[in-house]
Order: sequence, then structure tokens, then C-alpha cells
Amino acid sequence: MRISQLEGRRVALWGWGREGRAAWRAIRAALPALPLTLFCSQDEADEAAALGDALLSARTQADAEALSAFDVVVKSPGISPYRPEAQAAAARGTRFIGGTALWFAAHPQTRTVCVTGTKGKSTTTALLAHLLRAGGHRTALAGNIGLPLLDVPAEPAPALWAIELSSYQTGDVAASGVRPEVAVVLNLFPEHLDWHGSEARYVEDKLALVTAARPRTAVLNAADPRLASLALPDSRVLWFNREDGWHLRGDALYRGEAFVFDAAAVPLPGRHNRGNLCAVLAAIEALGLDAAPLAPAARGFRPLPNRLQWLGERDGVGYVNDSISTTPHASLAALDCHRDRRVAILVGGHDRGLDWSDFARRMAEAPPAAVVTMGANGPRIHALLAPLAAAGGFALEAAADLPDAVARARRLLGGQGTVLLSPGAPSFGAYRDYVERGRHFAALAGFDPDTISTIPGLGVA
Repeated sequence: MRISQLEGRRVALWGWGREGRAAWRAIRAALPALPLTLFCSQDEADEAAALGDALLSARTQADAEALSAFDVVVKSPGISPYRPEAQAAAARGTRFIGGTALWFAAHPQTRTVCVTGTKGKSTTTALLAHLLRAGGHRTALAGNIGLPLLDVPAEPAPALWAIELSSYQTGDVAASGVRPEVAVVLNLFPEHLDWHGSEARYVEDKLALVTAARPRTAVLNAADPRLASLALPDSRVLWFNREDGWHLRGDALYRGEAFVFDAAAVPLPGRHNRGNLCAVLAAIEALGLDAAPLAPAARGFRPLPNRLQWLGERDGVGYVNDSISTTPHASLAALDCHRDRRVAILVGGHDRGLDWSDFARRMAEAPPAAVVTMGANGPRIHALLAPLAAAGGFALEAAADLPDAVARARRLLGGQGTVLLSPGAPSFGAYRDYVERGRHFAALAGFDPDTISTIPGLGVA
């Protein structure tokens, strides 16, 4: 469905975050006389009222009856279509779409590379844009990384689009009916189970980018068992992390049997991120470009904020901001990146019921100096780790909130080591999003939040 097709229909917006505001701007620009209803919180309703849009009315109750009064509801990605009220309204004929679907429907001929995966997708998408630009290609960097597709100006038109998609958005691409030129899937771990309802549905929704959306080329990680077993009859498949394609041997980057360059100097923290360089180069090849000459430009990549971000040192203690970490697997990857340091890791946040037993096993095998739990799921994680800590493997403390956690970690390290914020859980409840959490952590550590939180390269360049 295109925005122009909303004319004459009863249309509502559900959610007033970054994507919701982008949808309002895009719809209002195209259809200035279309009445719109916004479902949101009271604070957001007050914010929307200040815009002065006489045809925008806000409501704070989005129940099934209210939603079913509309032909189309443009919902923000964070609102699950599996919620009972959404399911009930859909059964009565209400169509739920997202801004991603509206954008793709309006750009059927655009050359897009869509990137998803449980971890690493933001860095991979930004690195893809960086290398394409290094090759002289005007490229847009947008999507879940921080710039809604609907907010990217139409002019000057980019030649290529590097688009990050969360599991909340992959189904929108399929719903648009437009096939991406290239779709990249990095890895799959349990995530966002509260939104999807189950691990099986999470995997299904995540893989919709390559199963239902039917990209012309799918770029897949051969090292991920779920991806390695996929059959995609409607797409050409290129594999990375496989010896006949782009892969690493230690820190050496290879294309098949051909050595390309030493990736040790690429400013990507952790082997898993350097492995995603292989995904980027495979995606560039999928576009029909020669990737090998572009690979060394990865040395000039600027790492993204909130993703294993080294903030600096204060009074002998270093600080690493990995606020985007929302799964136990991501926290373990962060610890792997800092296994040679004395680390106090801060874990916990919004409780989505994820299993922390793998994390606990790793604490038994290769513990950090200290673990500080916090947030809604902090007590559950603490109870799981307490027997291991009691055996003398590491220090364990429970904090009331992030300021308390930082203070405890600093004290436990005694002036020597690294405080690692890698919560393994979302920030909902305590913070608006992971960015706000990361900014607060930076301030608590003694660094300027504005300096550390800018994402380089967003938009068209």
C-alpha cells in the first residue's frame, strides 16, 4: 500500500516514537487534508497537539473497539501485531502496516541492501554504507539504525540504500510486495520474545526478509546452523563465513583462497564484528560490484555509539558502553571482546523471559572480576548466579538502578579494570530506549553524552 492509497480511508497512527512521527510527516506531506487519529500516551498526545495540525486528534486508549473503527492503522515497529487488541481489530478488517511497508511500496525500483540479524546489524549496515561510499557510490544509510526510511529526503536521490531492519520490520518488507535487491541475515539467537510471543515466531518473523520478501540475492552466514539449513528457491544465495566465499582465517581476510588484507587494524570490536565485514563484502558482490578493492577502506570506519563503545578512562578505570546489548548472547560476546581485561559487567533491565542459563555457564567457566545485576530481571539473574559467586568465582552484587550499579562496579574494581555496560536486556521502564541508557551511563562515568552518542553517516552521502 502506498501513502496515496490512504486517501479517502479512515486512518490512524499507533505510536508516537521516531517512526510514528516520521509516518505522520510523510502522510501529511502527501495528503494534507486527510484526517488522522493518533493512539499514544498522554504526554505524547500533548506533544502532538503542539504541532498545530487541526486534522490530527489523539486518543490514549487503543483497545480492539477503537482500533476496529479504522480501515488502516499505521503502527510503530515496537507495537506488536500479535497483541490481542490488534488481532481482534485485524479480524474485523482493520489493516495494520508500518512505515517500512509504506516506503518500500513507494520505491519498487530502488536498489536496496537490507540487513538484519540478532546482533551486529547496525554496525554491519553502517560499514556497508561506508565501503560503498568509499567506492564512489552515493548511498543512503537509514532504517532501524536511527533514521526512519520515511524521513530520508527524496533529493538528492542515492544510487544505493543500506537499510537496517529489526525483527519488528522485516515482515513489512514482505507486506509491501517489493523484492529487495539484496537481503543480509547475520545470525539468529532468541530475542524480543515478548513482542513475537515465542522463539519460533521470532525466527519466522526475522527470516521473513529472505523467505516471504524473496530478495533477488540473499547473503547468509554459513556459520549459523539455522541459516545454513535454509532453502530459498526464489533467491540466489551467497554465503559468507565459508571457505569458498568471504571468510576470516584468524585476522586475515580471504575471498576463497585469495588473501585480501589483515583485518586486525579494522576498528571493529570483537571477532564477530570483524566476521560481519565478510557479510558486507558479500553484499557488495551481490550488487555486482568488485568488493576486494573496497575492503581496506574498512580501516577508516568509525565505530557506532552504544555498541562496545570505548568511552575512555577515569581514575584508572575504563568504561565501555554496550547499551544496545539486549540479549544474554550479546553480553557474552561483549565479555569475549574484553577477556584480557579485569571486567565488572552490568547486566539486567526489562524482563522478557529470556533464558540466562548459557550466561551462567560461561560465568562458571570464564568469570569476569564482578557481575552487578540491575533492572526488572536483575533479581532473577542474581539468583541464577549466586551459587557460582558463592563458590568464589567472581564478585556478585545487586544494584537498585544504573547509578547504583556503576558505583558498585567502580568500588569492586578498586581503581583497576573496566566497567562494561552490556545489559543483555532492553531499557524499557527505566529509559526511553538504549540510547538514553547509554547517555546516562556515559554521564555517570564522567563523559559528555552528546559527544559519544552521534551516529556517523546517517542519511545520504
